[in-house]
Amino acid sequence: MNPSLPEDLPTLQAGDPSGRTALVLHGGGGPQTVAPIVGHLGATMHASAPTHPGWEGTARPEDIASIRDLAAAYLARLLDDGEHGVVLIGSSIGGWIALEMAVQAAADERCAGVIGAVIDIDGVGAVVEGEPVADFFALDARGLAEAAWHDPDRGYRDPAQLTDEQRAVQLSNGRTMAAVAGASMSDPTLLDRLATIDIPTLVVFGESDRIVTPAYGRAVAAAIPGAEFAEVPAAGHLPHLEAPDATWAVIDPFLARAR
Repeated sequence: MNPSLPEDLPTLQAGDPSGRTALVLHGGGGPQTVAPIVGHLGATMHASAPTHPGWEGTARPEDIASIRDLAAAYLARLLDDGEHGVVLIGSSIGGWIALEMAVQAAADERCAGVIGAVIDIDGVGAVVEGEPVADFFALDARGLAEAAWHDPDRGYRDPAQLTDEQRAVQLSNGRTMAAVAGASMSDPTLLDRLATIDIPTLVVFGESDRIVTPAYGRAVAAAIPGAEFAEVPAAGHLPHLEAPDATWAVIDPFLARAR
């Protein structure tokens, strides 16, 4: 039996439900980290960002134990909903999920036409020689800000200022991420499997990202036939938060071409 998503996952949405669907996939920081993407795309599409099972206090079914499982579950939901030409936009591990969905769709004739384009924003998941993924789970709050933000002071969250509830959610999110993404946040088979992706793909990286570097992003893009790569200046791992206008300036033209 294929992994399946809970029916009641909290979801951020914007735009006309009758428009083209953009499935926005968040990273370890949770759905609030992709809220600006949902808001921006909602002007021209139906943008939807579900909370991954196990994040923000939601339940994670036992059959979702890896990124491959999560990708398969999202792909199955798109098939069940009769979707066509969906744009996948993923940030960090969300980028990994998006790429894995595209790989799985390319291998399944039932999925022909379901996914129309992919945008991977500072995605992890691949193993690139000489460009390791940072050891996220070993970083404290200051170290995470230094690695993930062009302006670390802007990204730093003092743990002492968190409420007990916020701290509990943060810890729970971390446990879920470790369970499905693994300590290395990578799959050694992914880079080679990217060659099967046959839809328009854009890889976007902040120039100051030290979770995964722009060189890592270029290697991922090079592994996907015809993929484009764009670097966002003065931004780190979350360019849509740190430099939104510059991020839209590379995403919007790609989406116009990928219609």
